[in-house]
Amino acid sequence: MRNDPGYLAPTAPPSAADASGDGLQEAIARIGERRSYAAPYESLTFTLLTRARRELVVTLAAQPVFDLIRSAPVARRIRRNVRHRGGESALIGLGRRTLEPADLIRIDTQTLRNGLDLLRLGRDDSGVLPAFWRTVASSGGRFDLLCAEMQHGSAPGILLIEIMGGLEQAPTDAIQEAIQHFETGSLGLILHVAPDADAAKRLSQVRAQCLAIDFAGVEHESARDWQAAIPLIQTARKACPQVMLLNLRPDRGLAAQAAGATHAVFAGMDTIVV
Repeated sequence: MRNDPGYLAPTAPPSAADASGDGLQEAIARIGERRSYAAPYESLTFTLLTRARRELVVTLAAQPVFDLIRSAPVARRIRRNVRHRGGESALIGLGRRTLEPADLIRIDTQTLRNGLDLLRLGRDDSGVLPAFWRTVASSGGRFDLLCAEMQHGSAPGILLIEIMGGLEQAPTDAIQEAIQHFETGSLGLILHVAPDADAAKRLSQVRAQCLAIDFAGVEHESARDWQAAIPLIQTARKACPQVMLLNLRPDRGLAAQAAGATHAVFAGMDTIVV
């Protein structure tokens, strides 16, 4: 990974050497590397109290991000899970109230601090950390995130903030403003959008470098399902230079690259035992 605003590793076409017999064997070896998606993730967990005095448990896990042309890991993405201490029973009598903006900002800033410790970025590394749109959309939230990033002091590589939750309804001028605040040589944004072609197409109005689409909610196992998923990938690629597919089946990696995706975080394919 290079320390420039190019984001995830460039997906240049294979060289002439790749077309030779040796290049073919190398390509096959690279495809085999994709099987490392199933390796156990490094993770950490921390807790925090909301303004309503509810205890949250936040788990962060590092996932490899693969370049689909070279079929090799080029970055690490932090997957986040937020849950209430005590599970469903802890919510009895509390209703289904959403978290306050201040709670979201605290979750995001603590995720950034802990996530950077988990990523341990080197000078030529890239890492992806999640943040809520409601945090990034507010000037106070942006300030807190940027301060947390600057105070950490141990992330010399490229840090990409993956914005999720609410982008489909957000005004495009607000998204563009957020991008302008975060676009530097070592900091950038990835826009996480719903698996919907219209939602991806709308973001062509902003100058984003990368879109992330979660394929956990996209049927893509059978050949017929895959044919229905191709237009979504193509639309996203027209809207943005890079497209990262999350929870993609590893056996769809080459087909996803042919459809226009540039990067992927592969889903586990463990056999389900009933």
